[in-house]
Amino acid sequence: MLSKFETKTNRVKGLAFHPNRPWILASLHNGSIQLWDYKMGTLIDRFDEHDGPVRGIAFHNSQPLFVSGGDDYKIKVWSWKQRRCLFTLNGHLDYVRTVFFHHEAPWIISASDDQTIRIWNWQSRNCIWILTGHNHYVMCAQFHSKDDLVVSASLDQTVRVWDISGLRKKNSAPKANQLDDIQRGQQAELFGNTDVIVKYVLEGHDRGVNWAAFHPTHPLIVSASDDRLVKLWRMSETKAWEVDTCRGHFNNVSSAIFHPRQDLIISNSEDRTVRIWDMSKRTALQTFRREHDRFWIITAHPELNLFAAGHDSGLIVFKLERERPAHQLHQHQLFYVRDKAVRIYDFDSLSDQPVMSLRKSGLGAGASNTLVPPPRALSYNPAEHAVLITTSQDGGMYELYTLPREVNGDIRDIPADAKKGNGHSAVFVARNRFAVLDKQQQQIYIKDLRNETTKQFKAPNGSTDVSFAGGKNVLITTATSVVLYDTEMRQTVSELSVNGVRYVVWSPDNAMVALLSKHTIVIANKKLEQLCLIHETIKVKSGTWDESGVFMYSTLNHVKYALPQGDNGIIKTLDQLVYLVRVKGKSLYCLDRDGKIRTIAIDPTEYMFKLALVRRNYDEVLNIIRTSNLVGQSIIAYLQKKGYPEVALQFVKENKTRFDLAIECGNLEVATETANAMNREDCWMSLAAEALRQGNQQVVEMSYQRVKKFDRLSFLYLVTGNIEKLKKMLKIAELRNDSMSRYHNAVYLGDVEDQIKVLKEAGQSPLAYLAAKTHGLEEEAAEILTHAGLDSPPELPSITPSLLKTPTPILKQWDSTWPLHSISRGLFEGGLFQSAPTQSQPTAATSTSLNNFGEDEVSPKVEKLSVLDAIKTTPVVATNGDSALEGDGWDMDDDFDVPAVETPSLSPVNGNGPRFHDLGVRLPTRGTSVSDMWVRQSPFAVDHIAAGSFDTALQLLNRQVGAVNFAELKPLFMSIWLSSRSYVQCSLGTPPLPIPLLRSWSEDAEKRLPYSPITLPSLVSLLQEAYADTSQGRFPKALTTFKTILHSLLFVTASSSKEVEEVQQLLAVASEYVLGLRMEIARKNETDVKRSVEMAIYFTHCQLQSAHLQRALAQAMGKAFKAKNFKTTLLLARRLIELNPDPEAVQNAKKFSRAAERTPTDEVTLDYDSYNPFEVCGASYTPIYRGSRSVQCPFCKKSFKPEYEGTLCANCELSQVGSTGTGLRLI
Repeated sequence: MLSKFETKTNRVKGLAFHPNRPWILASLHNGSIQLWDYKMGTLIDRFDEHDGPVRGIAFHNSQPLFVSGGDDYKIKVWSWKQRRCLFTLNGHLDYVRTVFFHHEAPWIISASDDQTIRIWNWQSRNCIWILTGHNHYVMCAQFHSKDDLVVSASLDQTVRVWDISGLRKKNSAPKANQLDDIQRGQQAELFGNTDVIVKYVLEGHDRGVNWAAFHPTHPLIVSASDDRLVKLWRMSETKAWEVDTCRGHFNNVSSAIFHPRQDLIISNSEDRTVRIWDMSKRTALQTFRREHDRFWIITAHPELNLFAAGHDSGLIVFKLERERPAHQLHQHQLFYVRDKAVRIYDFDSLSDQPVMSLRKSGLGAGASNTLVPPPRALSYNPAEHAVLITTSQDGGMYELYTLPREVNGDIRDIPADAKKGNGHSAVFVARNRFAVLDKQQQQIYIKDLRNETTKQFKAPNGSTDVSFAGGKNVLITTATSVVLYDTEMRQTVSELSVNGVRYVVWSPDNAMVALLSKHTIVIANKKLEQLCLIHETIKVKSGTWDESGVFMYSTLNHVKYALPQGDNGIIKTLDQLVYLVRVKGKSLYCLDRDGKIRTIAIDPTEYMFKLALVRRNYDEVLNIIRTSNLVGQSIIAYLQKKGYPEVALQFVKENKTRFDLAIECGNLEVATETANAMNREDCWMSLAAEALRQGNQQVVEMSYQRVKKFDRLSFLYLVTGNIEKLKKMLKIAELRNDSMSRYHNAVYLGDVEDQIKVLKEAGQSPLAYLAAKTHGLEEEAAEILTHAGLDSPPELPSITPSLLKTPTPILKQWDSTWPLHSISRGLFEGGLFQSAPTQSQPTAATSTSLNNFGEDEVSPKVEKLSVLDAIKTTPVVATNGDSALEGDGWDMDDDFDVPAVETPSLSPVNGNGPRFHDLGVRLPTRGTSVSDMWVRQSPFAVDHIAAGSFDTALQLLNRQVGAVNFAELKPLFMSIWLSSRSYVQCSLGTPPLPIPLLRSWSEDAEKRLPYSPITLPSLVSLLQEAYADTSQGRFPKALTTFKTILHSLLFVTASSSKEVEEVQQLLAVASEYVLGLRMEIARKNETDVKRSVEMAIYFTHCQLQSAHLQRALAQAMGKAFKAKNFKTTLLLARRLIELNPDPEAVQNAKKFSRAAERTPTDEVTLDYDSYNPFEVCGASYTPIYRGSRSVQCPFCKKSFKPEYEGTLCANCELSQVGSTGTGLRLI
């Protein structure tokens, strides 16, 4: 049995697979109906309207409906799309055991303990027939999948087959030639109704029959009974008889079904087993046993090779055998196994031919009492045209076959002297050698083609598989790593830590290898140096390499791609699972579950575009941009993340996104164009900041004018030495009656008279006098004194006065750009402009070679425009020499003369404006910063924080642990960021030089990651402090420490699987103590005696250290005794004594025990069941007993009652309760 999905719920009494979606319905003994997605392993919905156990459940095969029946005598029809009950069918007088839909007619059949079977029309919502004849409970009734038959099973020890063809004709629309038949039928009803008749009564069971089912294609019936037997019956047109009996169950057999595709019977029983029976030999082939759970129901998927069984504590979805076809690709041929034959598929000729039958081999037939598993792997030897086929039969075995070289369509049997042997895995490692792994002995044998051992060596502990790794090497898979082993030197070449590798896929040139686990993919080079790690929430099933070095892989739902540096994405959504074998251009070849070749058309544009960017193949990038329709938010976000905003700019039409991208890549021309279109203040300010960074003061000036930033304009004119415009800014401030702006401009100009005038007008006479006296204007000072009514001057401070005047700029260059930062036109901008010249682009640029792109610098072309015009108009970037159009401006008067200001025309480099080269300055372009490398290379949130990329760190935490509240993490964020670098002071007046601090050194700069102050040893020492505070009763302080540990664990990185386990253990401990201490602190403020005792007892069920648990038990024992709950006191005393505390505590517990034994009763009824395991809700501090629905915090893993779903976790105060996460990344 290959388990695919399991649940832990109440007892499951009914099951139903959806025919198309990966859903399964489970009806529970507690009255609930659950809808599960067995692929994702998630609960989709829950339906609670039945009173009492729900025993029958079924999906409709085409409508969004399902039906249920229960012990409340009701049959309910539900819509899973509307998530509600549509209507209820009433009529049965006792428990409803089973319900099923008819495959064509709008009917439902139900079986009940009222000894009847009813057929209902769910469209008209009434009962159309009642089948009577059984004289005990009817346990099961269901329609035949094709014929007009019904089979029923009853505790009257019989199985009955009913003919409903008359009912079918009666309820179908009549044809013209059927009217006479209907009239005759109406006459016949006077003497007896023949719409439904009993066709056969099958007797043979000694006790009640629990289940009966038709074979989907053959005239067979299987029945299961309380006499512990499974019986097989055959029908003909006139009679039915017992064929044989399957014996082996040791208790009541609950149900039995036929395998839809094989000659097998599957049954389950209250003896806790599921058994597989051979229909032809009537023998048990396999038995699957659960230790503590009785089985009640079994069902098969209508389309897939899936089964489900319900038991006392949930359900299990399983397969009987692997469906992955054994195969290997060699050049243009695929060798694979299907229908117990080795076949060859040629991708050039598209021929698919069988070459050798396996039916007579040890792989094609097993012992009479075993179920033969299909081959699990195939290895091909092109030199000898031979194949090695391995299977898991008998603990693992292999067979070696030499295939015929001429393929003419004839299938041959295997030769009598075929080589075989025992081994879990076998693979060719040379033209005349193959390696065999003996999993039990942990030995690897190298054998020749005569199947003789030439050498052997000890495999690493826990080896599970072996594969060829090129040359003399093999790749050995263990539970926690893969090992590259040299078979000649008999030593380990390299090892890579990766857990649970299931499949190994080498690239065609053996340069890279993909290691596929259940939910992860590791891509490494041939030296086993990890290149990237990809996590998937859905199971990874197969993979293959593209010719260009892109890895393609399939999950249960999608075909995806992965680039060697870690980028991945979705190529296609799948309706059914496939196993990838080859990629050629736009065709993806794969095998389906039946082993048939399928071709899927794909679009490789996205991953080829990303691959070209990674490999810096810019010609290919430009070609894809020109020729493909590659659009979407995902590709734009990818280009921004990878540092190619100039490329993303070519895909965007929306103004805001286009503006942001233009700012990011420094394209002032596009940024100005989009800012004009949007005319938003925040956009103009962003444009000004970028233009200032580039030294383009004309764009800065225009931007400040558009948003009326007078103070910034004045300062801009000051630093550029533009005294004339500063004087006009003073005049403008005077007209605006802005005293502060007038004073600033007067200070910038050094105009003392105007400063004194502003101070006097503002009523600041003392400051005006001080300014006049300081600057030697005695007459003005005397006038101020007279005006103030003072005869003698005030006493001034005894300091040496100095003039308040700004320094004069040495180089006044308000008519040109500053040589601060060179912005080169990017390759992609140039390439695209070259392919599509515009009017503002001189055609001479079209002849520029691609090799020269990126070397030219953008320099502004300048047009004349007055300051007043700029204030009063809406600047537009001029094209073809046209002046800007007039607009609204600053709403100022036209009555003063203002000198001209130059507004930029951002034409390409061929314009007439000044260039950086003319100034003799050319600075190198900025390289990739260390912080950008950390963000790009690391999947850990701590490294993103160290890089200062808080946004991506928050996104990682949200994706991994569902974090939504980050306020608690701010101190940790700042500590990590500050600890990631040190600073060295350079020359006076220059900023300090940051030096990154690394946690490990690597020759490859991209693999160097930042130092983190949060380490596992530091948290362990913090844990000891928290333990000590808990022991001394300082609960608030201990709670704070445990919360600090819990939050800090988000930022710990591990270097080995052992450290990962330690971190997980520490997380569990901190989470438990936080819950317990919170509850204990809340208890001390509780006034209700009952609630106080309950919380004290719940505290003892937290996973505490033994010393702390002893104190918690002693405390709870005292509380319970004080409340006169002597029975509970006795239980707590016994738990305390079992912990073997110190003698004093034992004596105290025995004293309480003796006192409680006198009257072992509870005066206060507590919400506490010591015999039913439970978890404490992290919000309400109430128990959640086993089987009850609950939701979890994705980080601290604490359980909560369903009503708290979607709220902030009260325990860790970080994550959202009930949200999903990929899991905390530690290694």
